[in-house]
Amino acid sequence: MLNAMMSAEVGDDVFKADVTVNALEEKVARLFNKEAALFFPSGTMTNQTAIKLHTNPGDQLICDKYAHVYNYEGGGVSFNSGVSCKLVDGHRGMMNSEQVEEAINPPDFYHSPLTTLVCIENTTNKGGGACYDFEELRRIRSVCDRHGLAYHLDGARLWNALVKKKESPEQYGELFDTISVCLSKGLGCPVGSVLLGSTEAIDKALRIRKVFGGGMRQAGYLAAAGIYALDKHVERLADDHKKATEIGQVLQQLSYIKKVEPIETNIIIFEIDERQMAADQFVESLREKGVHLIGMGQGKLRIVTHLDYTDAMHTHFLELLRQL
Repeated sequence: MLNAMMSAEVGDDVFKADVTVNALEEKVARLFNKEAALFFPSGTMTNQTAIKLHTNPGDQLICDKYAHVYNYEGGGVSFNSGVSCKLVDGHRGMMNSEQVEEAINPPDFYHSPLTTLVCIENTTNKGGGACYDFEELRRIRSVCDRHGLAYHLDGARLWNALVKKKESPEQYGELFDTISVCLSKGLGCPVGSVLLGSTEAIDKALRIRKVFGGGMRQAGYLAAAGIYALDKHVERLADDHKKATEIGQVLQQLSYIKKVEPIETNIIIFEIDERQMAADQFVESLREKGVHLIGMGQGKLRIVTHLDYTDAMHTHFLELLRQL
């Protein structure tokens, strides 16, 4: 990947003159059978741009209570777009069509915010890498169509869902108005996300990206990493899923683990039995051995497998867990 980056042909992407950025955008658009795509420095900026595309200040979007756009984007929904969130109590970060329909405010009742957008996250981060059932996503699309709502997919880990469920990018491109996909995380790029949509939507997104400060000059060095990752690193995500399952199996055998959430892809969320070991003590014990975990709040801890987590590291980590 680094060799591909260093040999990239670049230009000025602020003027859409970076041939490698253009090639990445065209490649991702073709994958999803969408008209256009736009390269961004981060997934948060990609999602925030999509929200601003589909809403006006005072509007309301519908998302699950675990949604990344609500929990982990710094309040950008309200700060950037002046929009509120109607939170749905779904299952592991996943809403169903009935819940979405119930959450829509009557459009003629001007005392409540106007519902204009539904945001889906697949796979779900806080839900432990859970994958939506595609037929449920179709049913939610039907709800959006009946009520004239836009439909956005936060697909930061969509590649994991595609590999796990053996689905195609074209299926998702047909279903959603806009999609954000991440090139870092499982695909291993240092930087980058892509927003997909119609030509009209992406033309508007270019202006919003500028307002958000997301224009980059010779960004082809970063885009080259994305092209390499899409060619080399998608199918191998199955290896990450296998390792995550094996970590979960070891955790479930340990007396001081209270609960391990179901594991579908590359995220393991679990809880410590604090009668036997404090969660902070568990995290510190591993940190001293060079292993770093992220707390999810409410006593939950998270482990994520990825490209740079090797077979040797995996064997070593499983043994560390058994010895704690």
